[in-house]
Amino acid sequence: MNLNGKRILVTGGAGFIGSHIVDDLLRRGAEVRVYDNFSSGFRENLRHVERDIEIIEGDVLDLDSLERACEGCDAISHQAAQLEIIKCIETPIEDLRVNAEGTLNVLECARRLDIGKVVYASSACVYGQAKQVPQPEEHPLRPNWPYGVSKLAAEHYARLSWEYYGIRTIGLRYSIVYGPREWFGRVLTVFLERALDGEPPVLWGGHQQRDFVYVEDIARLHTACLEEDGTGAEVFNGSTGIGTSIRELAELVCERFDLPDPIEEAIAEGEESTLVSGRMRLPAELQRMILDSTKAHSRFGWTPETRLPDGLEREMEWLRDHRERWVEMHY
Repeated sequence: MNLNGKRILVTGGAGFIGSHIVDDLLRRGAEVRVYDNFSSGFRENLRHVERDIEIIEGDVLDLDSLERACEGCDAISHQAAQLEIIKCIETPIEDLRVNAEGTLNVLECARRLDIGKVVYASSACVYGQAKQVPQPEEHPLRPNWPYGVSKLAAEHYARLSWEYYGIRTIGLRYSIVYGPREWFGRVLTVFLERALDGEPPVLWGGHQQRDFVYVEDIARLHTACLEEDGTGAEVFNGSTGIGTSIRELAELVCERFDLPDPIEEAIAEGEESTLVSGRMRLPAELQRMILDSTKAHSRFGWTPETRLPDGLEREMEWLRDHRERWVEMHY
């Protein structure tokens, strides 16, 4: 699909990843319509392009409103989601509704309006604890959080939409996406927020490994998925395939921003920190999350271009001008 002149609906387009997807689609000449309830997204994320797009305020759980927003669109990018791990544990039914029912509503709108393609946000959390690293798309699927269960359910609904109705669906299993406009709460953001005050990172173990991929690289992968002319229901890892331990991340932050050595705090999973206000160590913590991106590279020629040290600098530069955005913690 040549995106020039094509109308693309982006649910969750005012969010962190969604707004960068909007930027990339506009660069390709697409006409963009954003559908967002602004529960976690910010209009400020779209301020620089608001004259170039259409913005509709609405919820993916409102099927009628969503269908009206989808009218006249050539494809749908579904990025709206419930993202918080603590919330999914405390209110799993809400998590299931937003992530599974919300995706089902998007697919139903595509069926009703004869929209042939949906690219949607899945998550590395569908895998659960790693049995091998890096984790390929064929890795066993055993989520350890309700969030991963709801995302996996969304993947199955997408598969059925292809098998029943011929809707081309592509799910992107994001690893840890970071960069400007990121929400406050995940480990990297906590490290950067403290660094802005000249305070070193706080470690709870530090052995855990994560795969950090820059948000603009993810936006390029997403665009490649929209542009291709394949068939079927597929999933791709959106990742670097590079594992970085949380201790290595902390040391990198200290090095880049001239901070003292990281502080170690001995707290168990599920306990609240006494050093990082408003933050607890996540229960059922993933030990390794490193995703194999070979499939995306083979299919689209996609390779992440941004090195972690450079991405950290760009996110910190954004944070210096948007400190007010990182007050309330979400994780």
